Amino acid sequence: MVSIPEFLILPQAADAPTELEPDIRIIHLILGKANPERMNGVNKVVHALATQQYRAGWNVEVWGITHDREVNYPPREFATSLFRACRSPFQLDEELVAALETIEDKTVIHLHGGFIPVYHTLARKLTELNLCYVLTPHGSYSAAAMHKSRLMKRLYMQLYERFLLTHAAQVQCLGHSEVRGLQQLPNEVRTCLLPYGFEIPAPLNLPDRDEPRGIFRVGFCGRLDERHKGLSCLIKGFAEFARRTPGVELWIIGDGPDRKRVEQWAAEAPKGKIKLLGSRFGDEKMGLLSQLDVFAHPSHYEGLPTAVLEAATLGVPCLVTEATNFGSYIRDFDCGLVLPTADPELLTEGLDRLRRQWLNVPRRQLAQRCHAMVTTAFYWPTLLHEYQRMYRRAYYA
Repeated sequence: MVSIPEFLILPQAADAPTELEPDIRIIHLILGKANPERMNGVNKVVHALATQQYRAGWNVEVWGITHDREVNYPPREFATSLFRACRSPFQLDEELVAALETIEDKTVIHLHGGFIPVYHTLARKLTELNLCYVLTPHGSYSAAAMHKSRLMKRLYMQLYERFLLTHAAQVQCLGHSEVRGLQQLPNEVRTCLLPYGFEIPAPLNLPDRDEPRGIFRVGFCGRLDERHKGLSCLIKGFAEFARRTPGVELWIIGDGPDRKRVEQWAAEAPKGKIKLLGSRFGDEKMGLLSQLDVFAHPSHYEGLPTAVLEAATLGVPCLVTEATNFGSYIRDFDCGLVLPTADPELLTEGLDRLRRQWLNVPRRQLAQRCHAMVTTAFYWPTLLHEYQRMYRRAYYA
């Protein structure tokens, strides 16, 4: 079995204590409410991270910047404070400024996301108050993400984002793609490579398959955003696979700005082979994922998509691009295939290979590999220790 990768080991600050001091306060600050029942990966990750930290006895809370301050999310264990998003994207709410000014020593602010205008103002305020902060960009600085609106982002980087990055005590990269992207930026950016973990869900009453070795089901779950998720690659690649192979289906779970385009692409595939299921959450979503034989996620850029972990924990092999940052894990645990890029022909070939595997390898064996990846490389108790080290290094820098 593969051990936790060596890249999780962070350099130790010389005068940092061996454990996170109980009175050190962690504040996760995000756009949104950390609502796990939204098609927003960053909010899901922050909810999971804060929950695990709270259960481990940490002094942790979430501060959200939002246009709607209504408490319309499920009950949670950690404290949450919501602040108004201002009309100007660079402006900080007066209540948020006042809250920041009351923060005492021994606090680390953890910002989530990149190219967010209000973070520039926030970084300057935190620097003025001598408060240290950690930044997790969640894929915003990968090469593919930087290529999107390239000229505008380069200008924004020079004018605003550079200050945020260079004054961060640590910039946490979730995968190698972001590390490579950050290599193009100033050397004074202090980076570490550290994924987040995944909690195995409680046992579910999952439906049985109608045809144990009948229909070969491929699935996708996520935001319907072509430039991000590689949906044209997914649908075109699957459509060609369906023309060659009888008894196959593609289930697309999710919604988003490109839903109409997805519907148009799906209409060009063999009739009845692609099912658009809309947004699903909780047990209903997990029940659908459990019926898949392959989970496909051909993104152009990512931080670390939780949907891949959700599928893998259910024993579903995954077909992903290197841009998902899951490539090394999928290869190490032999629980799927990795495409170098989101290319329809490569996806067709990958589905064909995985279907042959599905026919010839016992399902229990495939499921055990997937489950081993989640419970080993993404085991929260081990990763929380590394988060402790990251926060210590930030605070004592």
